[in-house]
Amino acid sequence: MLFMDYRDYIESNANVMLGKPVIKGTRITVALVLQKLSEGASAEDIIFAYPNLTPVSISAVLAYASDVVSNESLIAAA
Repeated sequence: MLFMDYRDYIESNANVMLGKPVIKGTRITVALVLQKLSEGASAEDIIFAYPNLTPVSISAVLAYASDVVSNESLIAAA
């Protein structure tokens, strides 16, 4: 697969969904897509429910989540 930059598909704007990351041009949050995937929905199920999404936008959500998790700081337990 060719390199895909999730920033081409994900945006955060204070005027849209309180600044939560969303699929560009929609009010569909990254969190919603991740929740649906974690509940067992397939990409096809999500696209059927939200026709503005594409397989690439679903991949962008996963790439974004991966980037966020890989760059988070962990606080040592006391």
